Amino acid sequence: MTQVRALQKIMALSSANSLAALNNSDTRMTGCLLTGIPGLEHLHIWLSLPFCSMYIAALAGNGILICVILSQSSLHEPMYIFLFVLAGTDILLSTSTMPKALANFWLSSSHISFDSCLTQMFFIHFLFVADSAILLTMAFGHYVAICSPLRYATVVTSTVIGKIVTAILTRSFITVFPSILLKRLHYCRINIIAHTFCEHTGIACLSCSGMSINVWYGLAAALLSTGLHIILISVSYVHILAVFRLPSQDARSKALSTCGSHVCVILLFCIPSLFSVFAYRFGGRRMPRYVHILLANLYVVIPPMLNPIIYGVRTKQILEGAKQMFSDFTKESR
Repeated sequence: MTQVRALQKIMALSSANSLAALNNSDTRMTGCLLTGIPGLEHLHIWLSLPFCSMYIAALAGNGILICVILSQSSLHEPMYIFLFVLAGTDILLSTSTMPKALANFWLSSSHISFDSCLTQMFFIHFLFVADSAILLTMAFGHYVAICSPLRYATVVTSTVIGKIVTAILTRSFITVFPSILLKRLHYCRINIIAHTFCEHTGIACLSCSGMSINVWYGLAAALLSTGLHIILISVSYVHILAVFRLPSQDARSKALSTCGSHVCVILLFCIPSLFSVFAYRFGGRRMPRYVHILLANLYVVIPPMLNPIIYGVRTKQILEGAKQMFSDFTKESR
């Protein structure tokens, strides 16, 4: 009798382990389902129209900006090289999110494999950290150009630019790489992500492992990257605003123009992302879920759409370069 009971316990334990193994591998095998914008599913078609328009504008604007900088040798200067890198990361950032979101809105294509979900998450966070770091670098470049114009050519050289870009990419990779450890977690819950794209917290919520480490990692990564960048950008602009004490009207106008355009990008890019991070972790029950999702979609498509306007249309050298590029293209087509 004792042997029978022991055998029954072994069989029950084996069955439980098999079920747990199946549950743990479920999400990895079947993938994830992206619901879109929860609570606004009936408006997906209408919401897709402005998102699609902004995405196309971002692709066209940044694409033209990249072509202008590449084609005009007069724009191969530090400030425009940073603008070139910013335009490239903007295209990649919006492309990593919008195509899948639009496919979900239009075709109800909500399924995504687990590995693809992790890949999308990695590139979204990697490109976002890199984008904010580029904005920080441009802020320091503006500070040197306005406050110490005679030293700009000696401080901001091609060698320095190469080192800065390498440092930005390396730091972004190091900051985001720990998120890949989500692949090592045990998944035994439903595989539905209430979002238009895969992001760190959404994937972590699918796990039946402890979430505290992932929550604190996400918060620390946001504060030490985007949060720190905002603080340093603010410091640089405090020094730039000191130029307003000078009697020169030209200096004051140049400083105001630079600060105004750059601050607009920072407000539209960094502030909504930090708000979304904090609201997601500390105010999730008090705020409708669709607010988080809308903010997350807006800060990956609106700044990429506006950057070519703020830094391109408002820059005389870029406009002249664009006219020259289209003029050369027209002549060659004839």
